[in-house]
Amino acid sequence: MVRKYKTCSLLSYQNFIIKNIKKQKNELTMNKIQKFANIAGTQPTFTSPTTPTYAGEAAAGYIAAALLSANTLDKKLVTIMPNVKYRSVIQKLALSNLIQDAVCDFTSVASASLSERYITPDEFQVNLQICKQTFVQSWQAMQLGFSAFDEIPKDFNDFLISYVGGNVAQAIEQSIWAGDGNVNGQFDGFQTLLSASVAAATSTDVLPVRLTGSGSAIISGSVTSANVISKLQSVVDTIPNTVYGKQDLVIYVGTGIAKAYQLATSGLSAGVSAQTVTNIGANGYQNSFVIGEKPYNFNGIDLVLCPGMSDNKIVAAQKSNLFFGTGLMSDQNEVKVIDMANIDGSQNYRVIMRYTAAVNFGIGQDIVYYGAY
Repeated sequence: MVRKYKTCSLLSYQNFIIKNIKKQKNELTMNKIQKFANIAGTQPTFTSPTTPTYAGEAAAGYIAAALLSANTLDKKLVTIMPNVKYRSVIQKLALSNLIQDAVCDFTSVASASLSERYITPDEFQVNLQICKQTFVQSWQAMQLGFSAFDEIPKDFNDFLISYVGGNVAQAIEQSIWAGDGNVNGQFDGFQTLLSASVAAATSTDVLPVRLTGSGSAIISGSVTSANVISKLQSVVDTIPNTVYGKQDLVIYVGTGIAKAYQLATSGLSAGVSAQTVTNIGANGYQNSFVIGEKPYNFNGIDLVLCPGMSDNKIVAAQKSNLFFGTGLMSDQNEVKVIDMANIDGSQNYRVIMRYTAAVNFGIGQDIVYYGAY
C-alpha cells in the first residue's frame, strides 16, 4: 500500500494514481508505481535480513534457475536429465532385420543392439564474499522501479542469489561445450568427449567431417565467411543416411561461425568494405544484402548458436543424443547467503552454492564432429 504523506501535492498524486490505474494492471506494475511515490518522501531503508539456507529439495528451484539458464539448456538444445543423484545409464537401442515374410512358426531373425554410456555428474561449489555496499544501490533502484527486470527480487538475498546464478549459468554454458575436467571448476564438455571419441576411430565412435562424405579426406581448420558454406556442406555430406532427416537433427555452431554464416548469406565473404561476393549472389539471401538477420538454416537443417562452443568447431547431432545431467533433488545441493555483520562486524556477504553437473553423448556413430582432435 502507498504510504500517506502530509504533503498535499503528493497525496493528490497518490489518489490520482489509485483512481486511474486500470484494474487489469498486474500487481508487479502497481508495486513499482507505489514504490516510485516514495522518492518524494523517505528512501527505503536497507535492513539486514536473516541468513537463508536452502538444502536438498528446497534448493532445487535456485539451482535449476542457475544451471538451466545456460543458453544450450534454456533452449533445450540437448536432453536434460534433472535427477541424477550419482550415475545414470544412457541407453540406445538399435534394431535390424525387424520385418520378415510371414510364416506359421515363430522365427526370430531380428537383432537388437543395446549400447550403454554413463553420465556421472561432478560436484561443484561457489564460495563468494562481496561487500554489500557494492550491490545495495542496484538493489534499491530495482525496488524503486528503475529496472528493466519484469520481476523484482523480494529481498536482498534473492538479489544476490540471482546475480551469482547468472554468472554460474555462463560458466555452465562454457563447460557444456569447451569444458576440461582437468581444470578446476569445469567438467569434460562435448568438445573434449567428441574429440576423444573421434581419435579412438572405432566403428562405434563419433564421425569426423570428411570433404565429400564417407571415404573422402578428413578436414578441419579455420572457418570464415569465405568457406563456411563449403564447410557446412561437408558436415551435411558426412551425416549418416540413418540420421539425416530426423526431426531433432541440428547443427551446433559457436559465435564465430554464426557471424561468418550471417556475412556469407549477405552475399559477402570478407566484409562490406571488401565487397567480395560469394556464390549466393551479390545481394545475398532474398536480395536483402546486410539488412536483417538471415535464417540460421542450412539445406533444411537448423543451425543453433551455442555461445559456449570454441571457434572452428561444428557438431551435427540429434538433440536426443546429447545429454546434460544434474541432481536438482540431490541432498548435496545447497544455496546459502550469510550476512557477516553479526559475525565479525563487517559489511560483507558470503554466498555459497553447491550443485552437480556433467554431459555425455549416446550413439557416437550418429554424431558428426568438425574440429581438431
